[in-house]
Amino acid sequence: MRGDKTPVGILGATGVVGQRLLALLDRHPWFEPAWLAASDRSAGKAYGEAARWRLSTPLPERFARLPVSAAEPAGCPAKIVFAALDAALARELEPAFAAAGHAVISNSSALRMQADVPLVVPECNPDHLALLERQPSYARNGGFAVTNPNCSTVGLVMALAPLERAFGIESVFAVTLQAVSGAGYPGVASLDILGNAIPYIANEEEKMEVEAQKILGRLTAGGIEPADFRVSAHCNRVGVVDGHLESVSVKLKRRATQAEVAEALRGFRGRPQELELPSAPAAPVLVTEAADRPQPRLDSEAGGGMAAVVGRLRRCALLDYKFSVLSHNTLRGAAGAALLNAELLRAEGRI
Repeated sequence: MRGDKTPVGILGATGVVGQRLLALLDRHPWFEPAWLAASDRSAGKAYGEAARWRLSTPLPERFARLPVSAAEPAGCPAKIVFAALDAALARELEPAFAAAGHAVISNSSALRMQADVPLVVPECNPDHLALLERQPSYARNGGFAVTNPNCSTVGLVMALAPLERAFGIESVFAVTLQAVSGAGYPGVASLDILGNAIPYIANEEEKMEVEAQKILGRLTAGGIEPADFRVSAHCNRVGVVDGHLESVSVKLKRRATQAEVAEALRGFRGRPQELELPSAPAAPVLVTEAADRPQPRLDSEAGGGMAAVVGRLRRCALLDYKFSVLSHNTLRGAAGAALLNAELLRAEGRI
């Protein structure tokens, strides 16, 4: 540990999202990795030996020396645990860690749609954290689980939230062009994706449609009342390394000029910006006027990879307006999203 930083753990530390978390935590002002866990074949090894580091930035030596532990709550000394697990494992392990008193910050889909689990994009629905108080372990020992959405949902809801807030939304049509890193490692076979596009990603369309409604829904005494707009999603995998690009058409409940829509997007701010959280971009939604932007290669790192970039805003002949939105799928859509949720929880006094 260094200074007075809060120790944190990472479940699934050897995977791509776990590695992204470690890279983001290397110089984080609040948190310091103190416990790393992975599969049984990695347990007992030093992290540098167990993990095949896949990021362009070097693995910090202090992390390389950390031992990899078994993924069991009894051995975890950290209150805060970031979970970067496959859904099948997460479904078993995340509730176990929460029941043992840990604050589980999950990147998995396993618990996202559970009625008492907040599905949070901090700029959009920070008030949904009140759901934590309905989890049985919260009152007993402070344990809970909070989730961030699917990597294709994040960019969509960041663009929709200011429009829903300003004008209301009636329906949404979205077509995604999703990077191969969203499939994890080894992900999509090279002979399947090189020179190709795959018009199917298992369960992705269903996730986008229901997650957007939960995130932009209303917190009530009975739980989350889903947003009443309809979403139709078409999800495609393309040969891009990082950055999910989405073509979106929206029908608004109230009339708005194109200038008013652009201003709502540009002016969007949320709780992370008010609190000046370490991982929060100054502007969560950036609007470009360039005719051929955003592009994954040029724009996915905007706002440190934590901003959504909207471009090609124009009238839609079928609905009201259409635009392109780009977000970095392993930063804003995964590791960075989990870290921002943890920062919000700490700033709100919940951990």
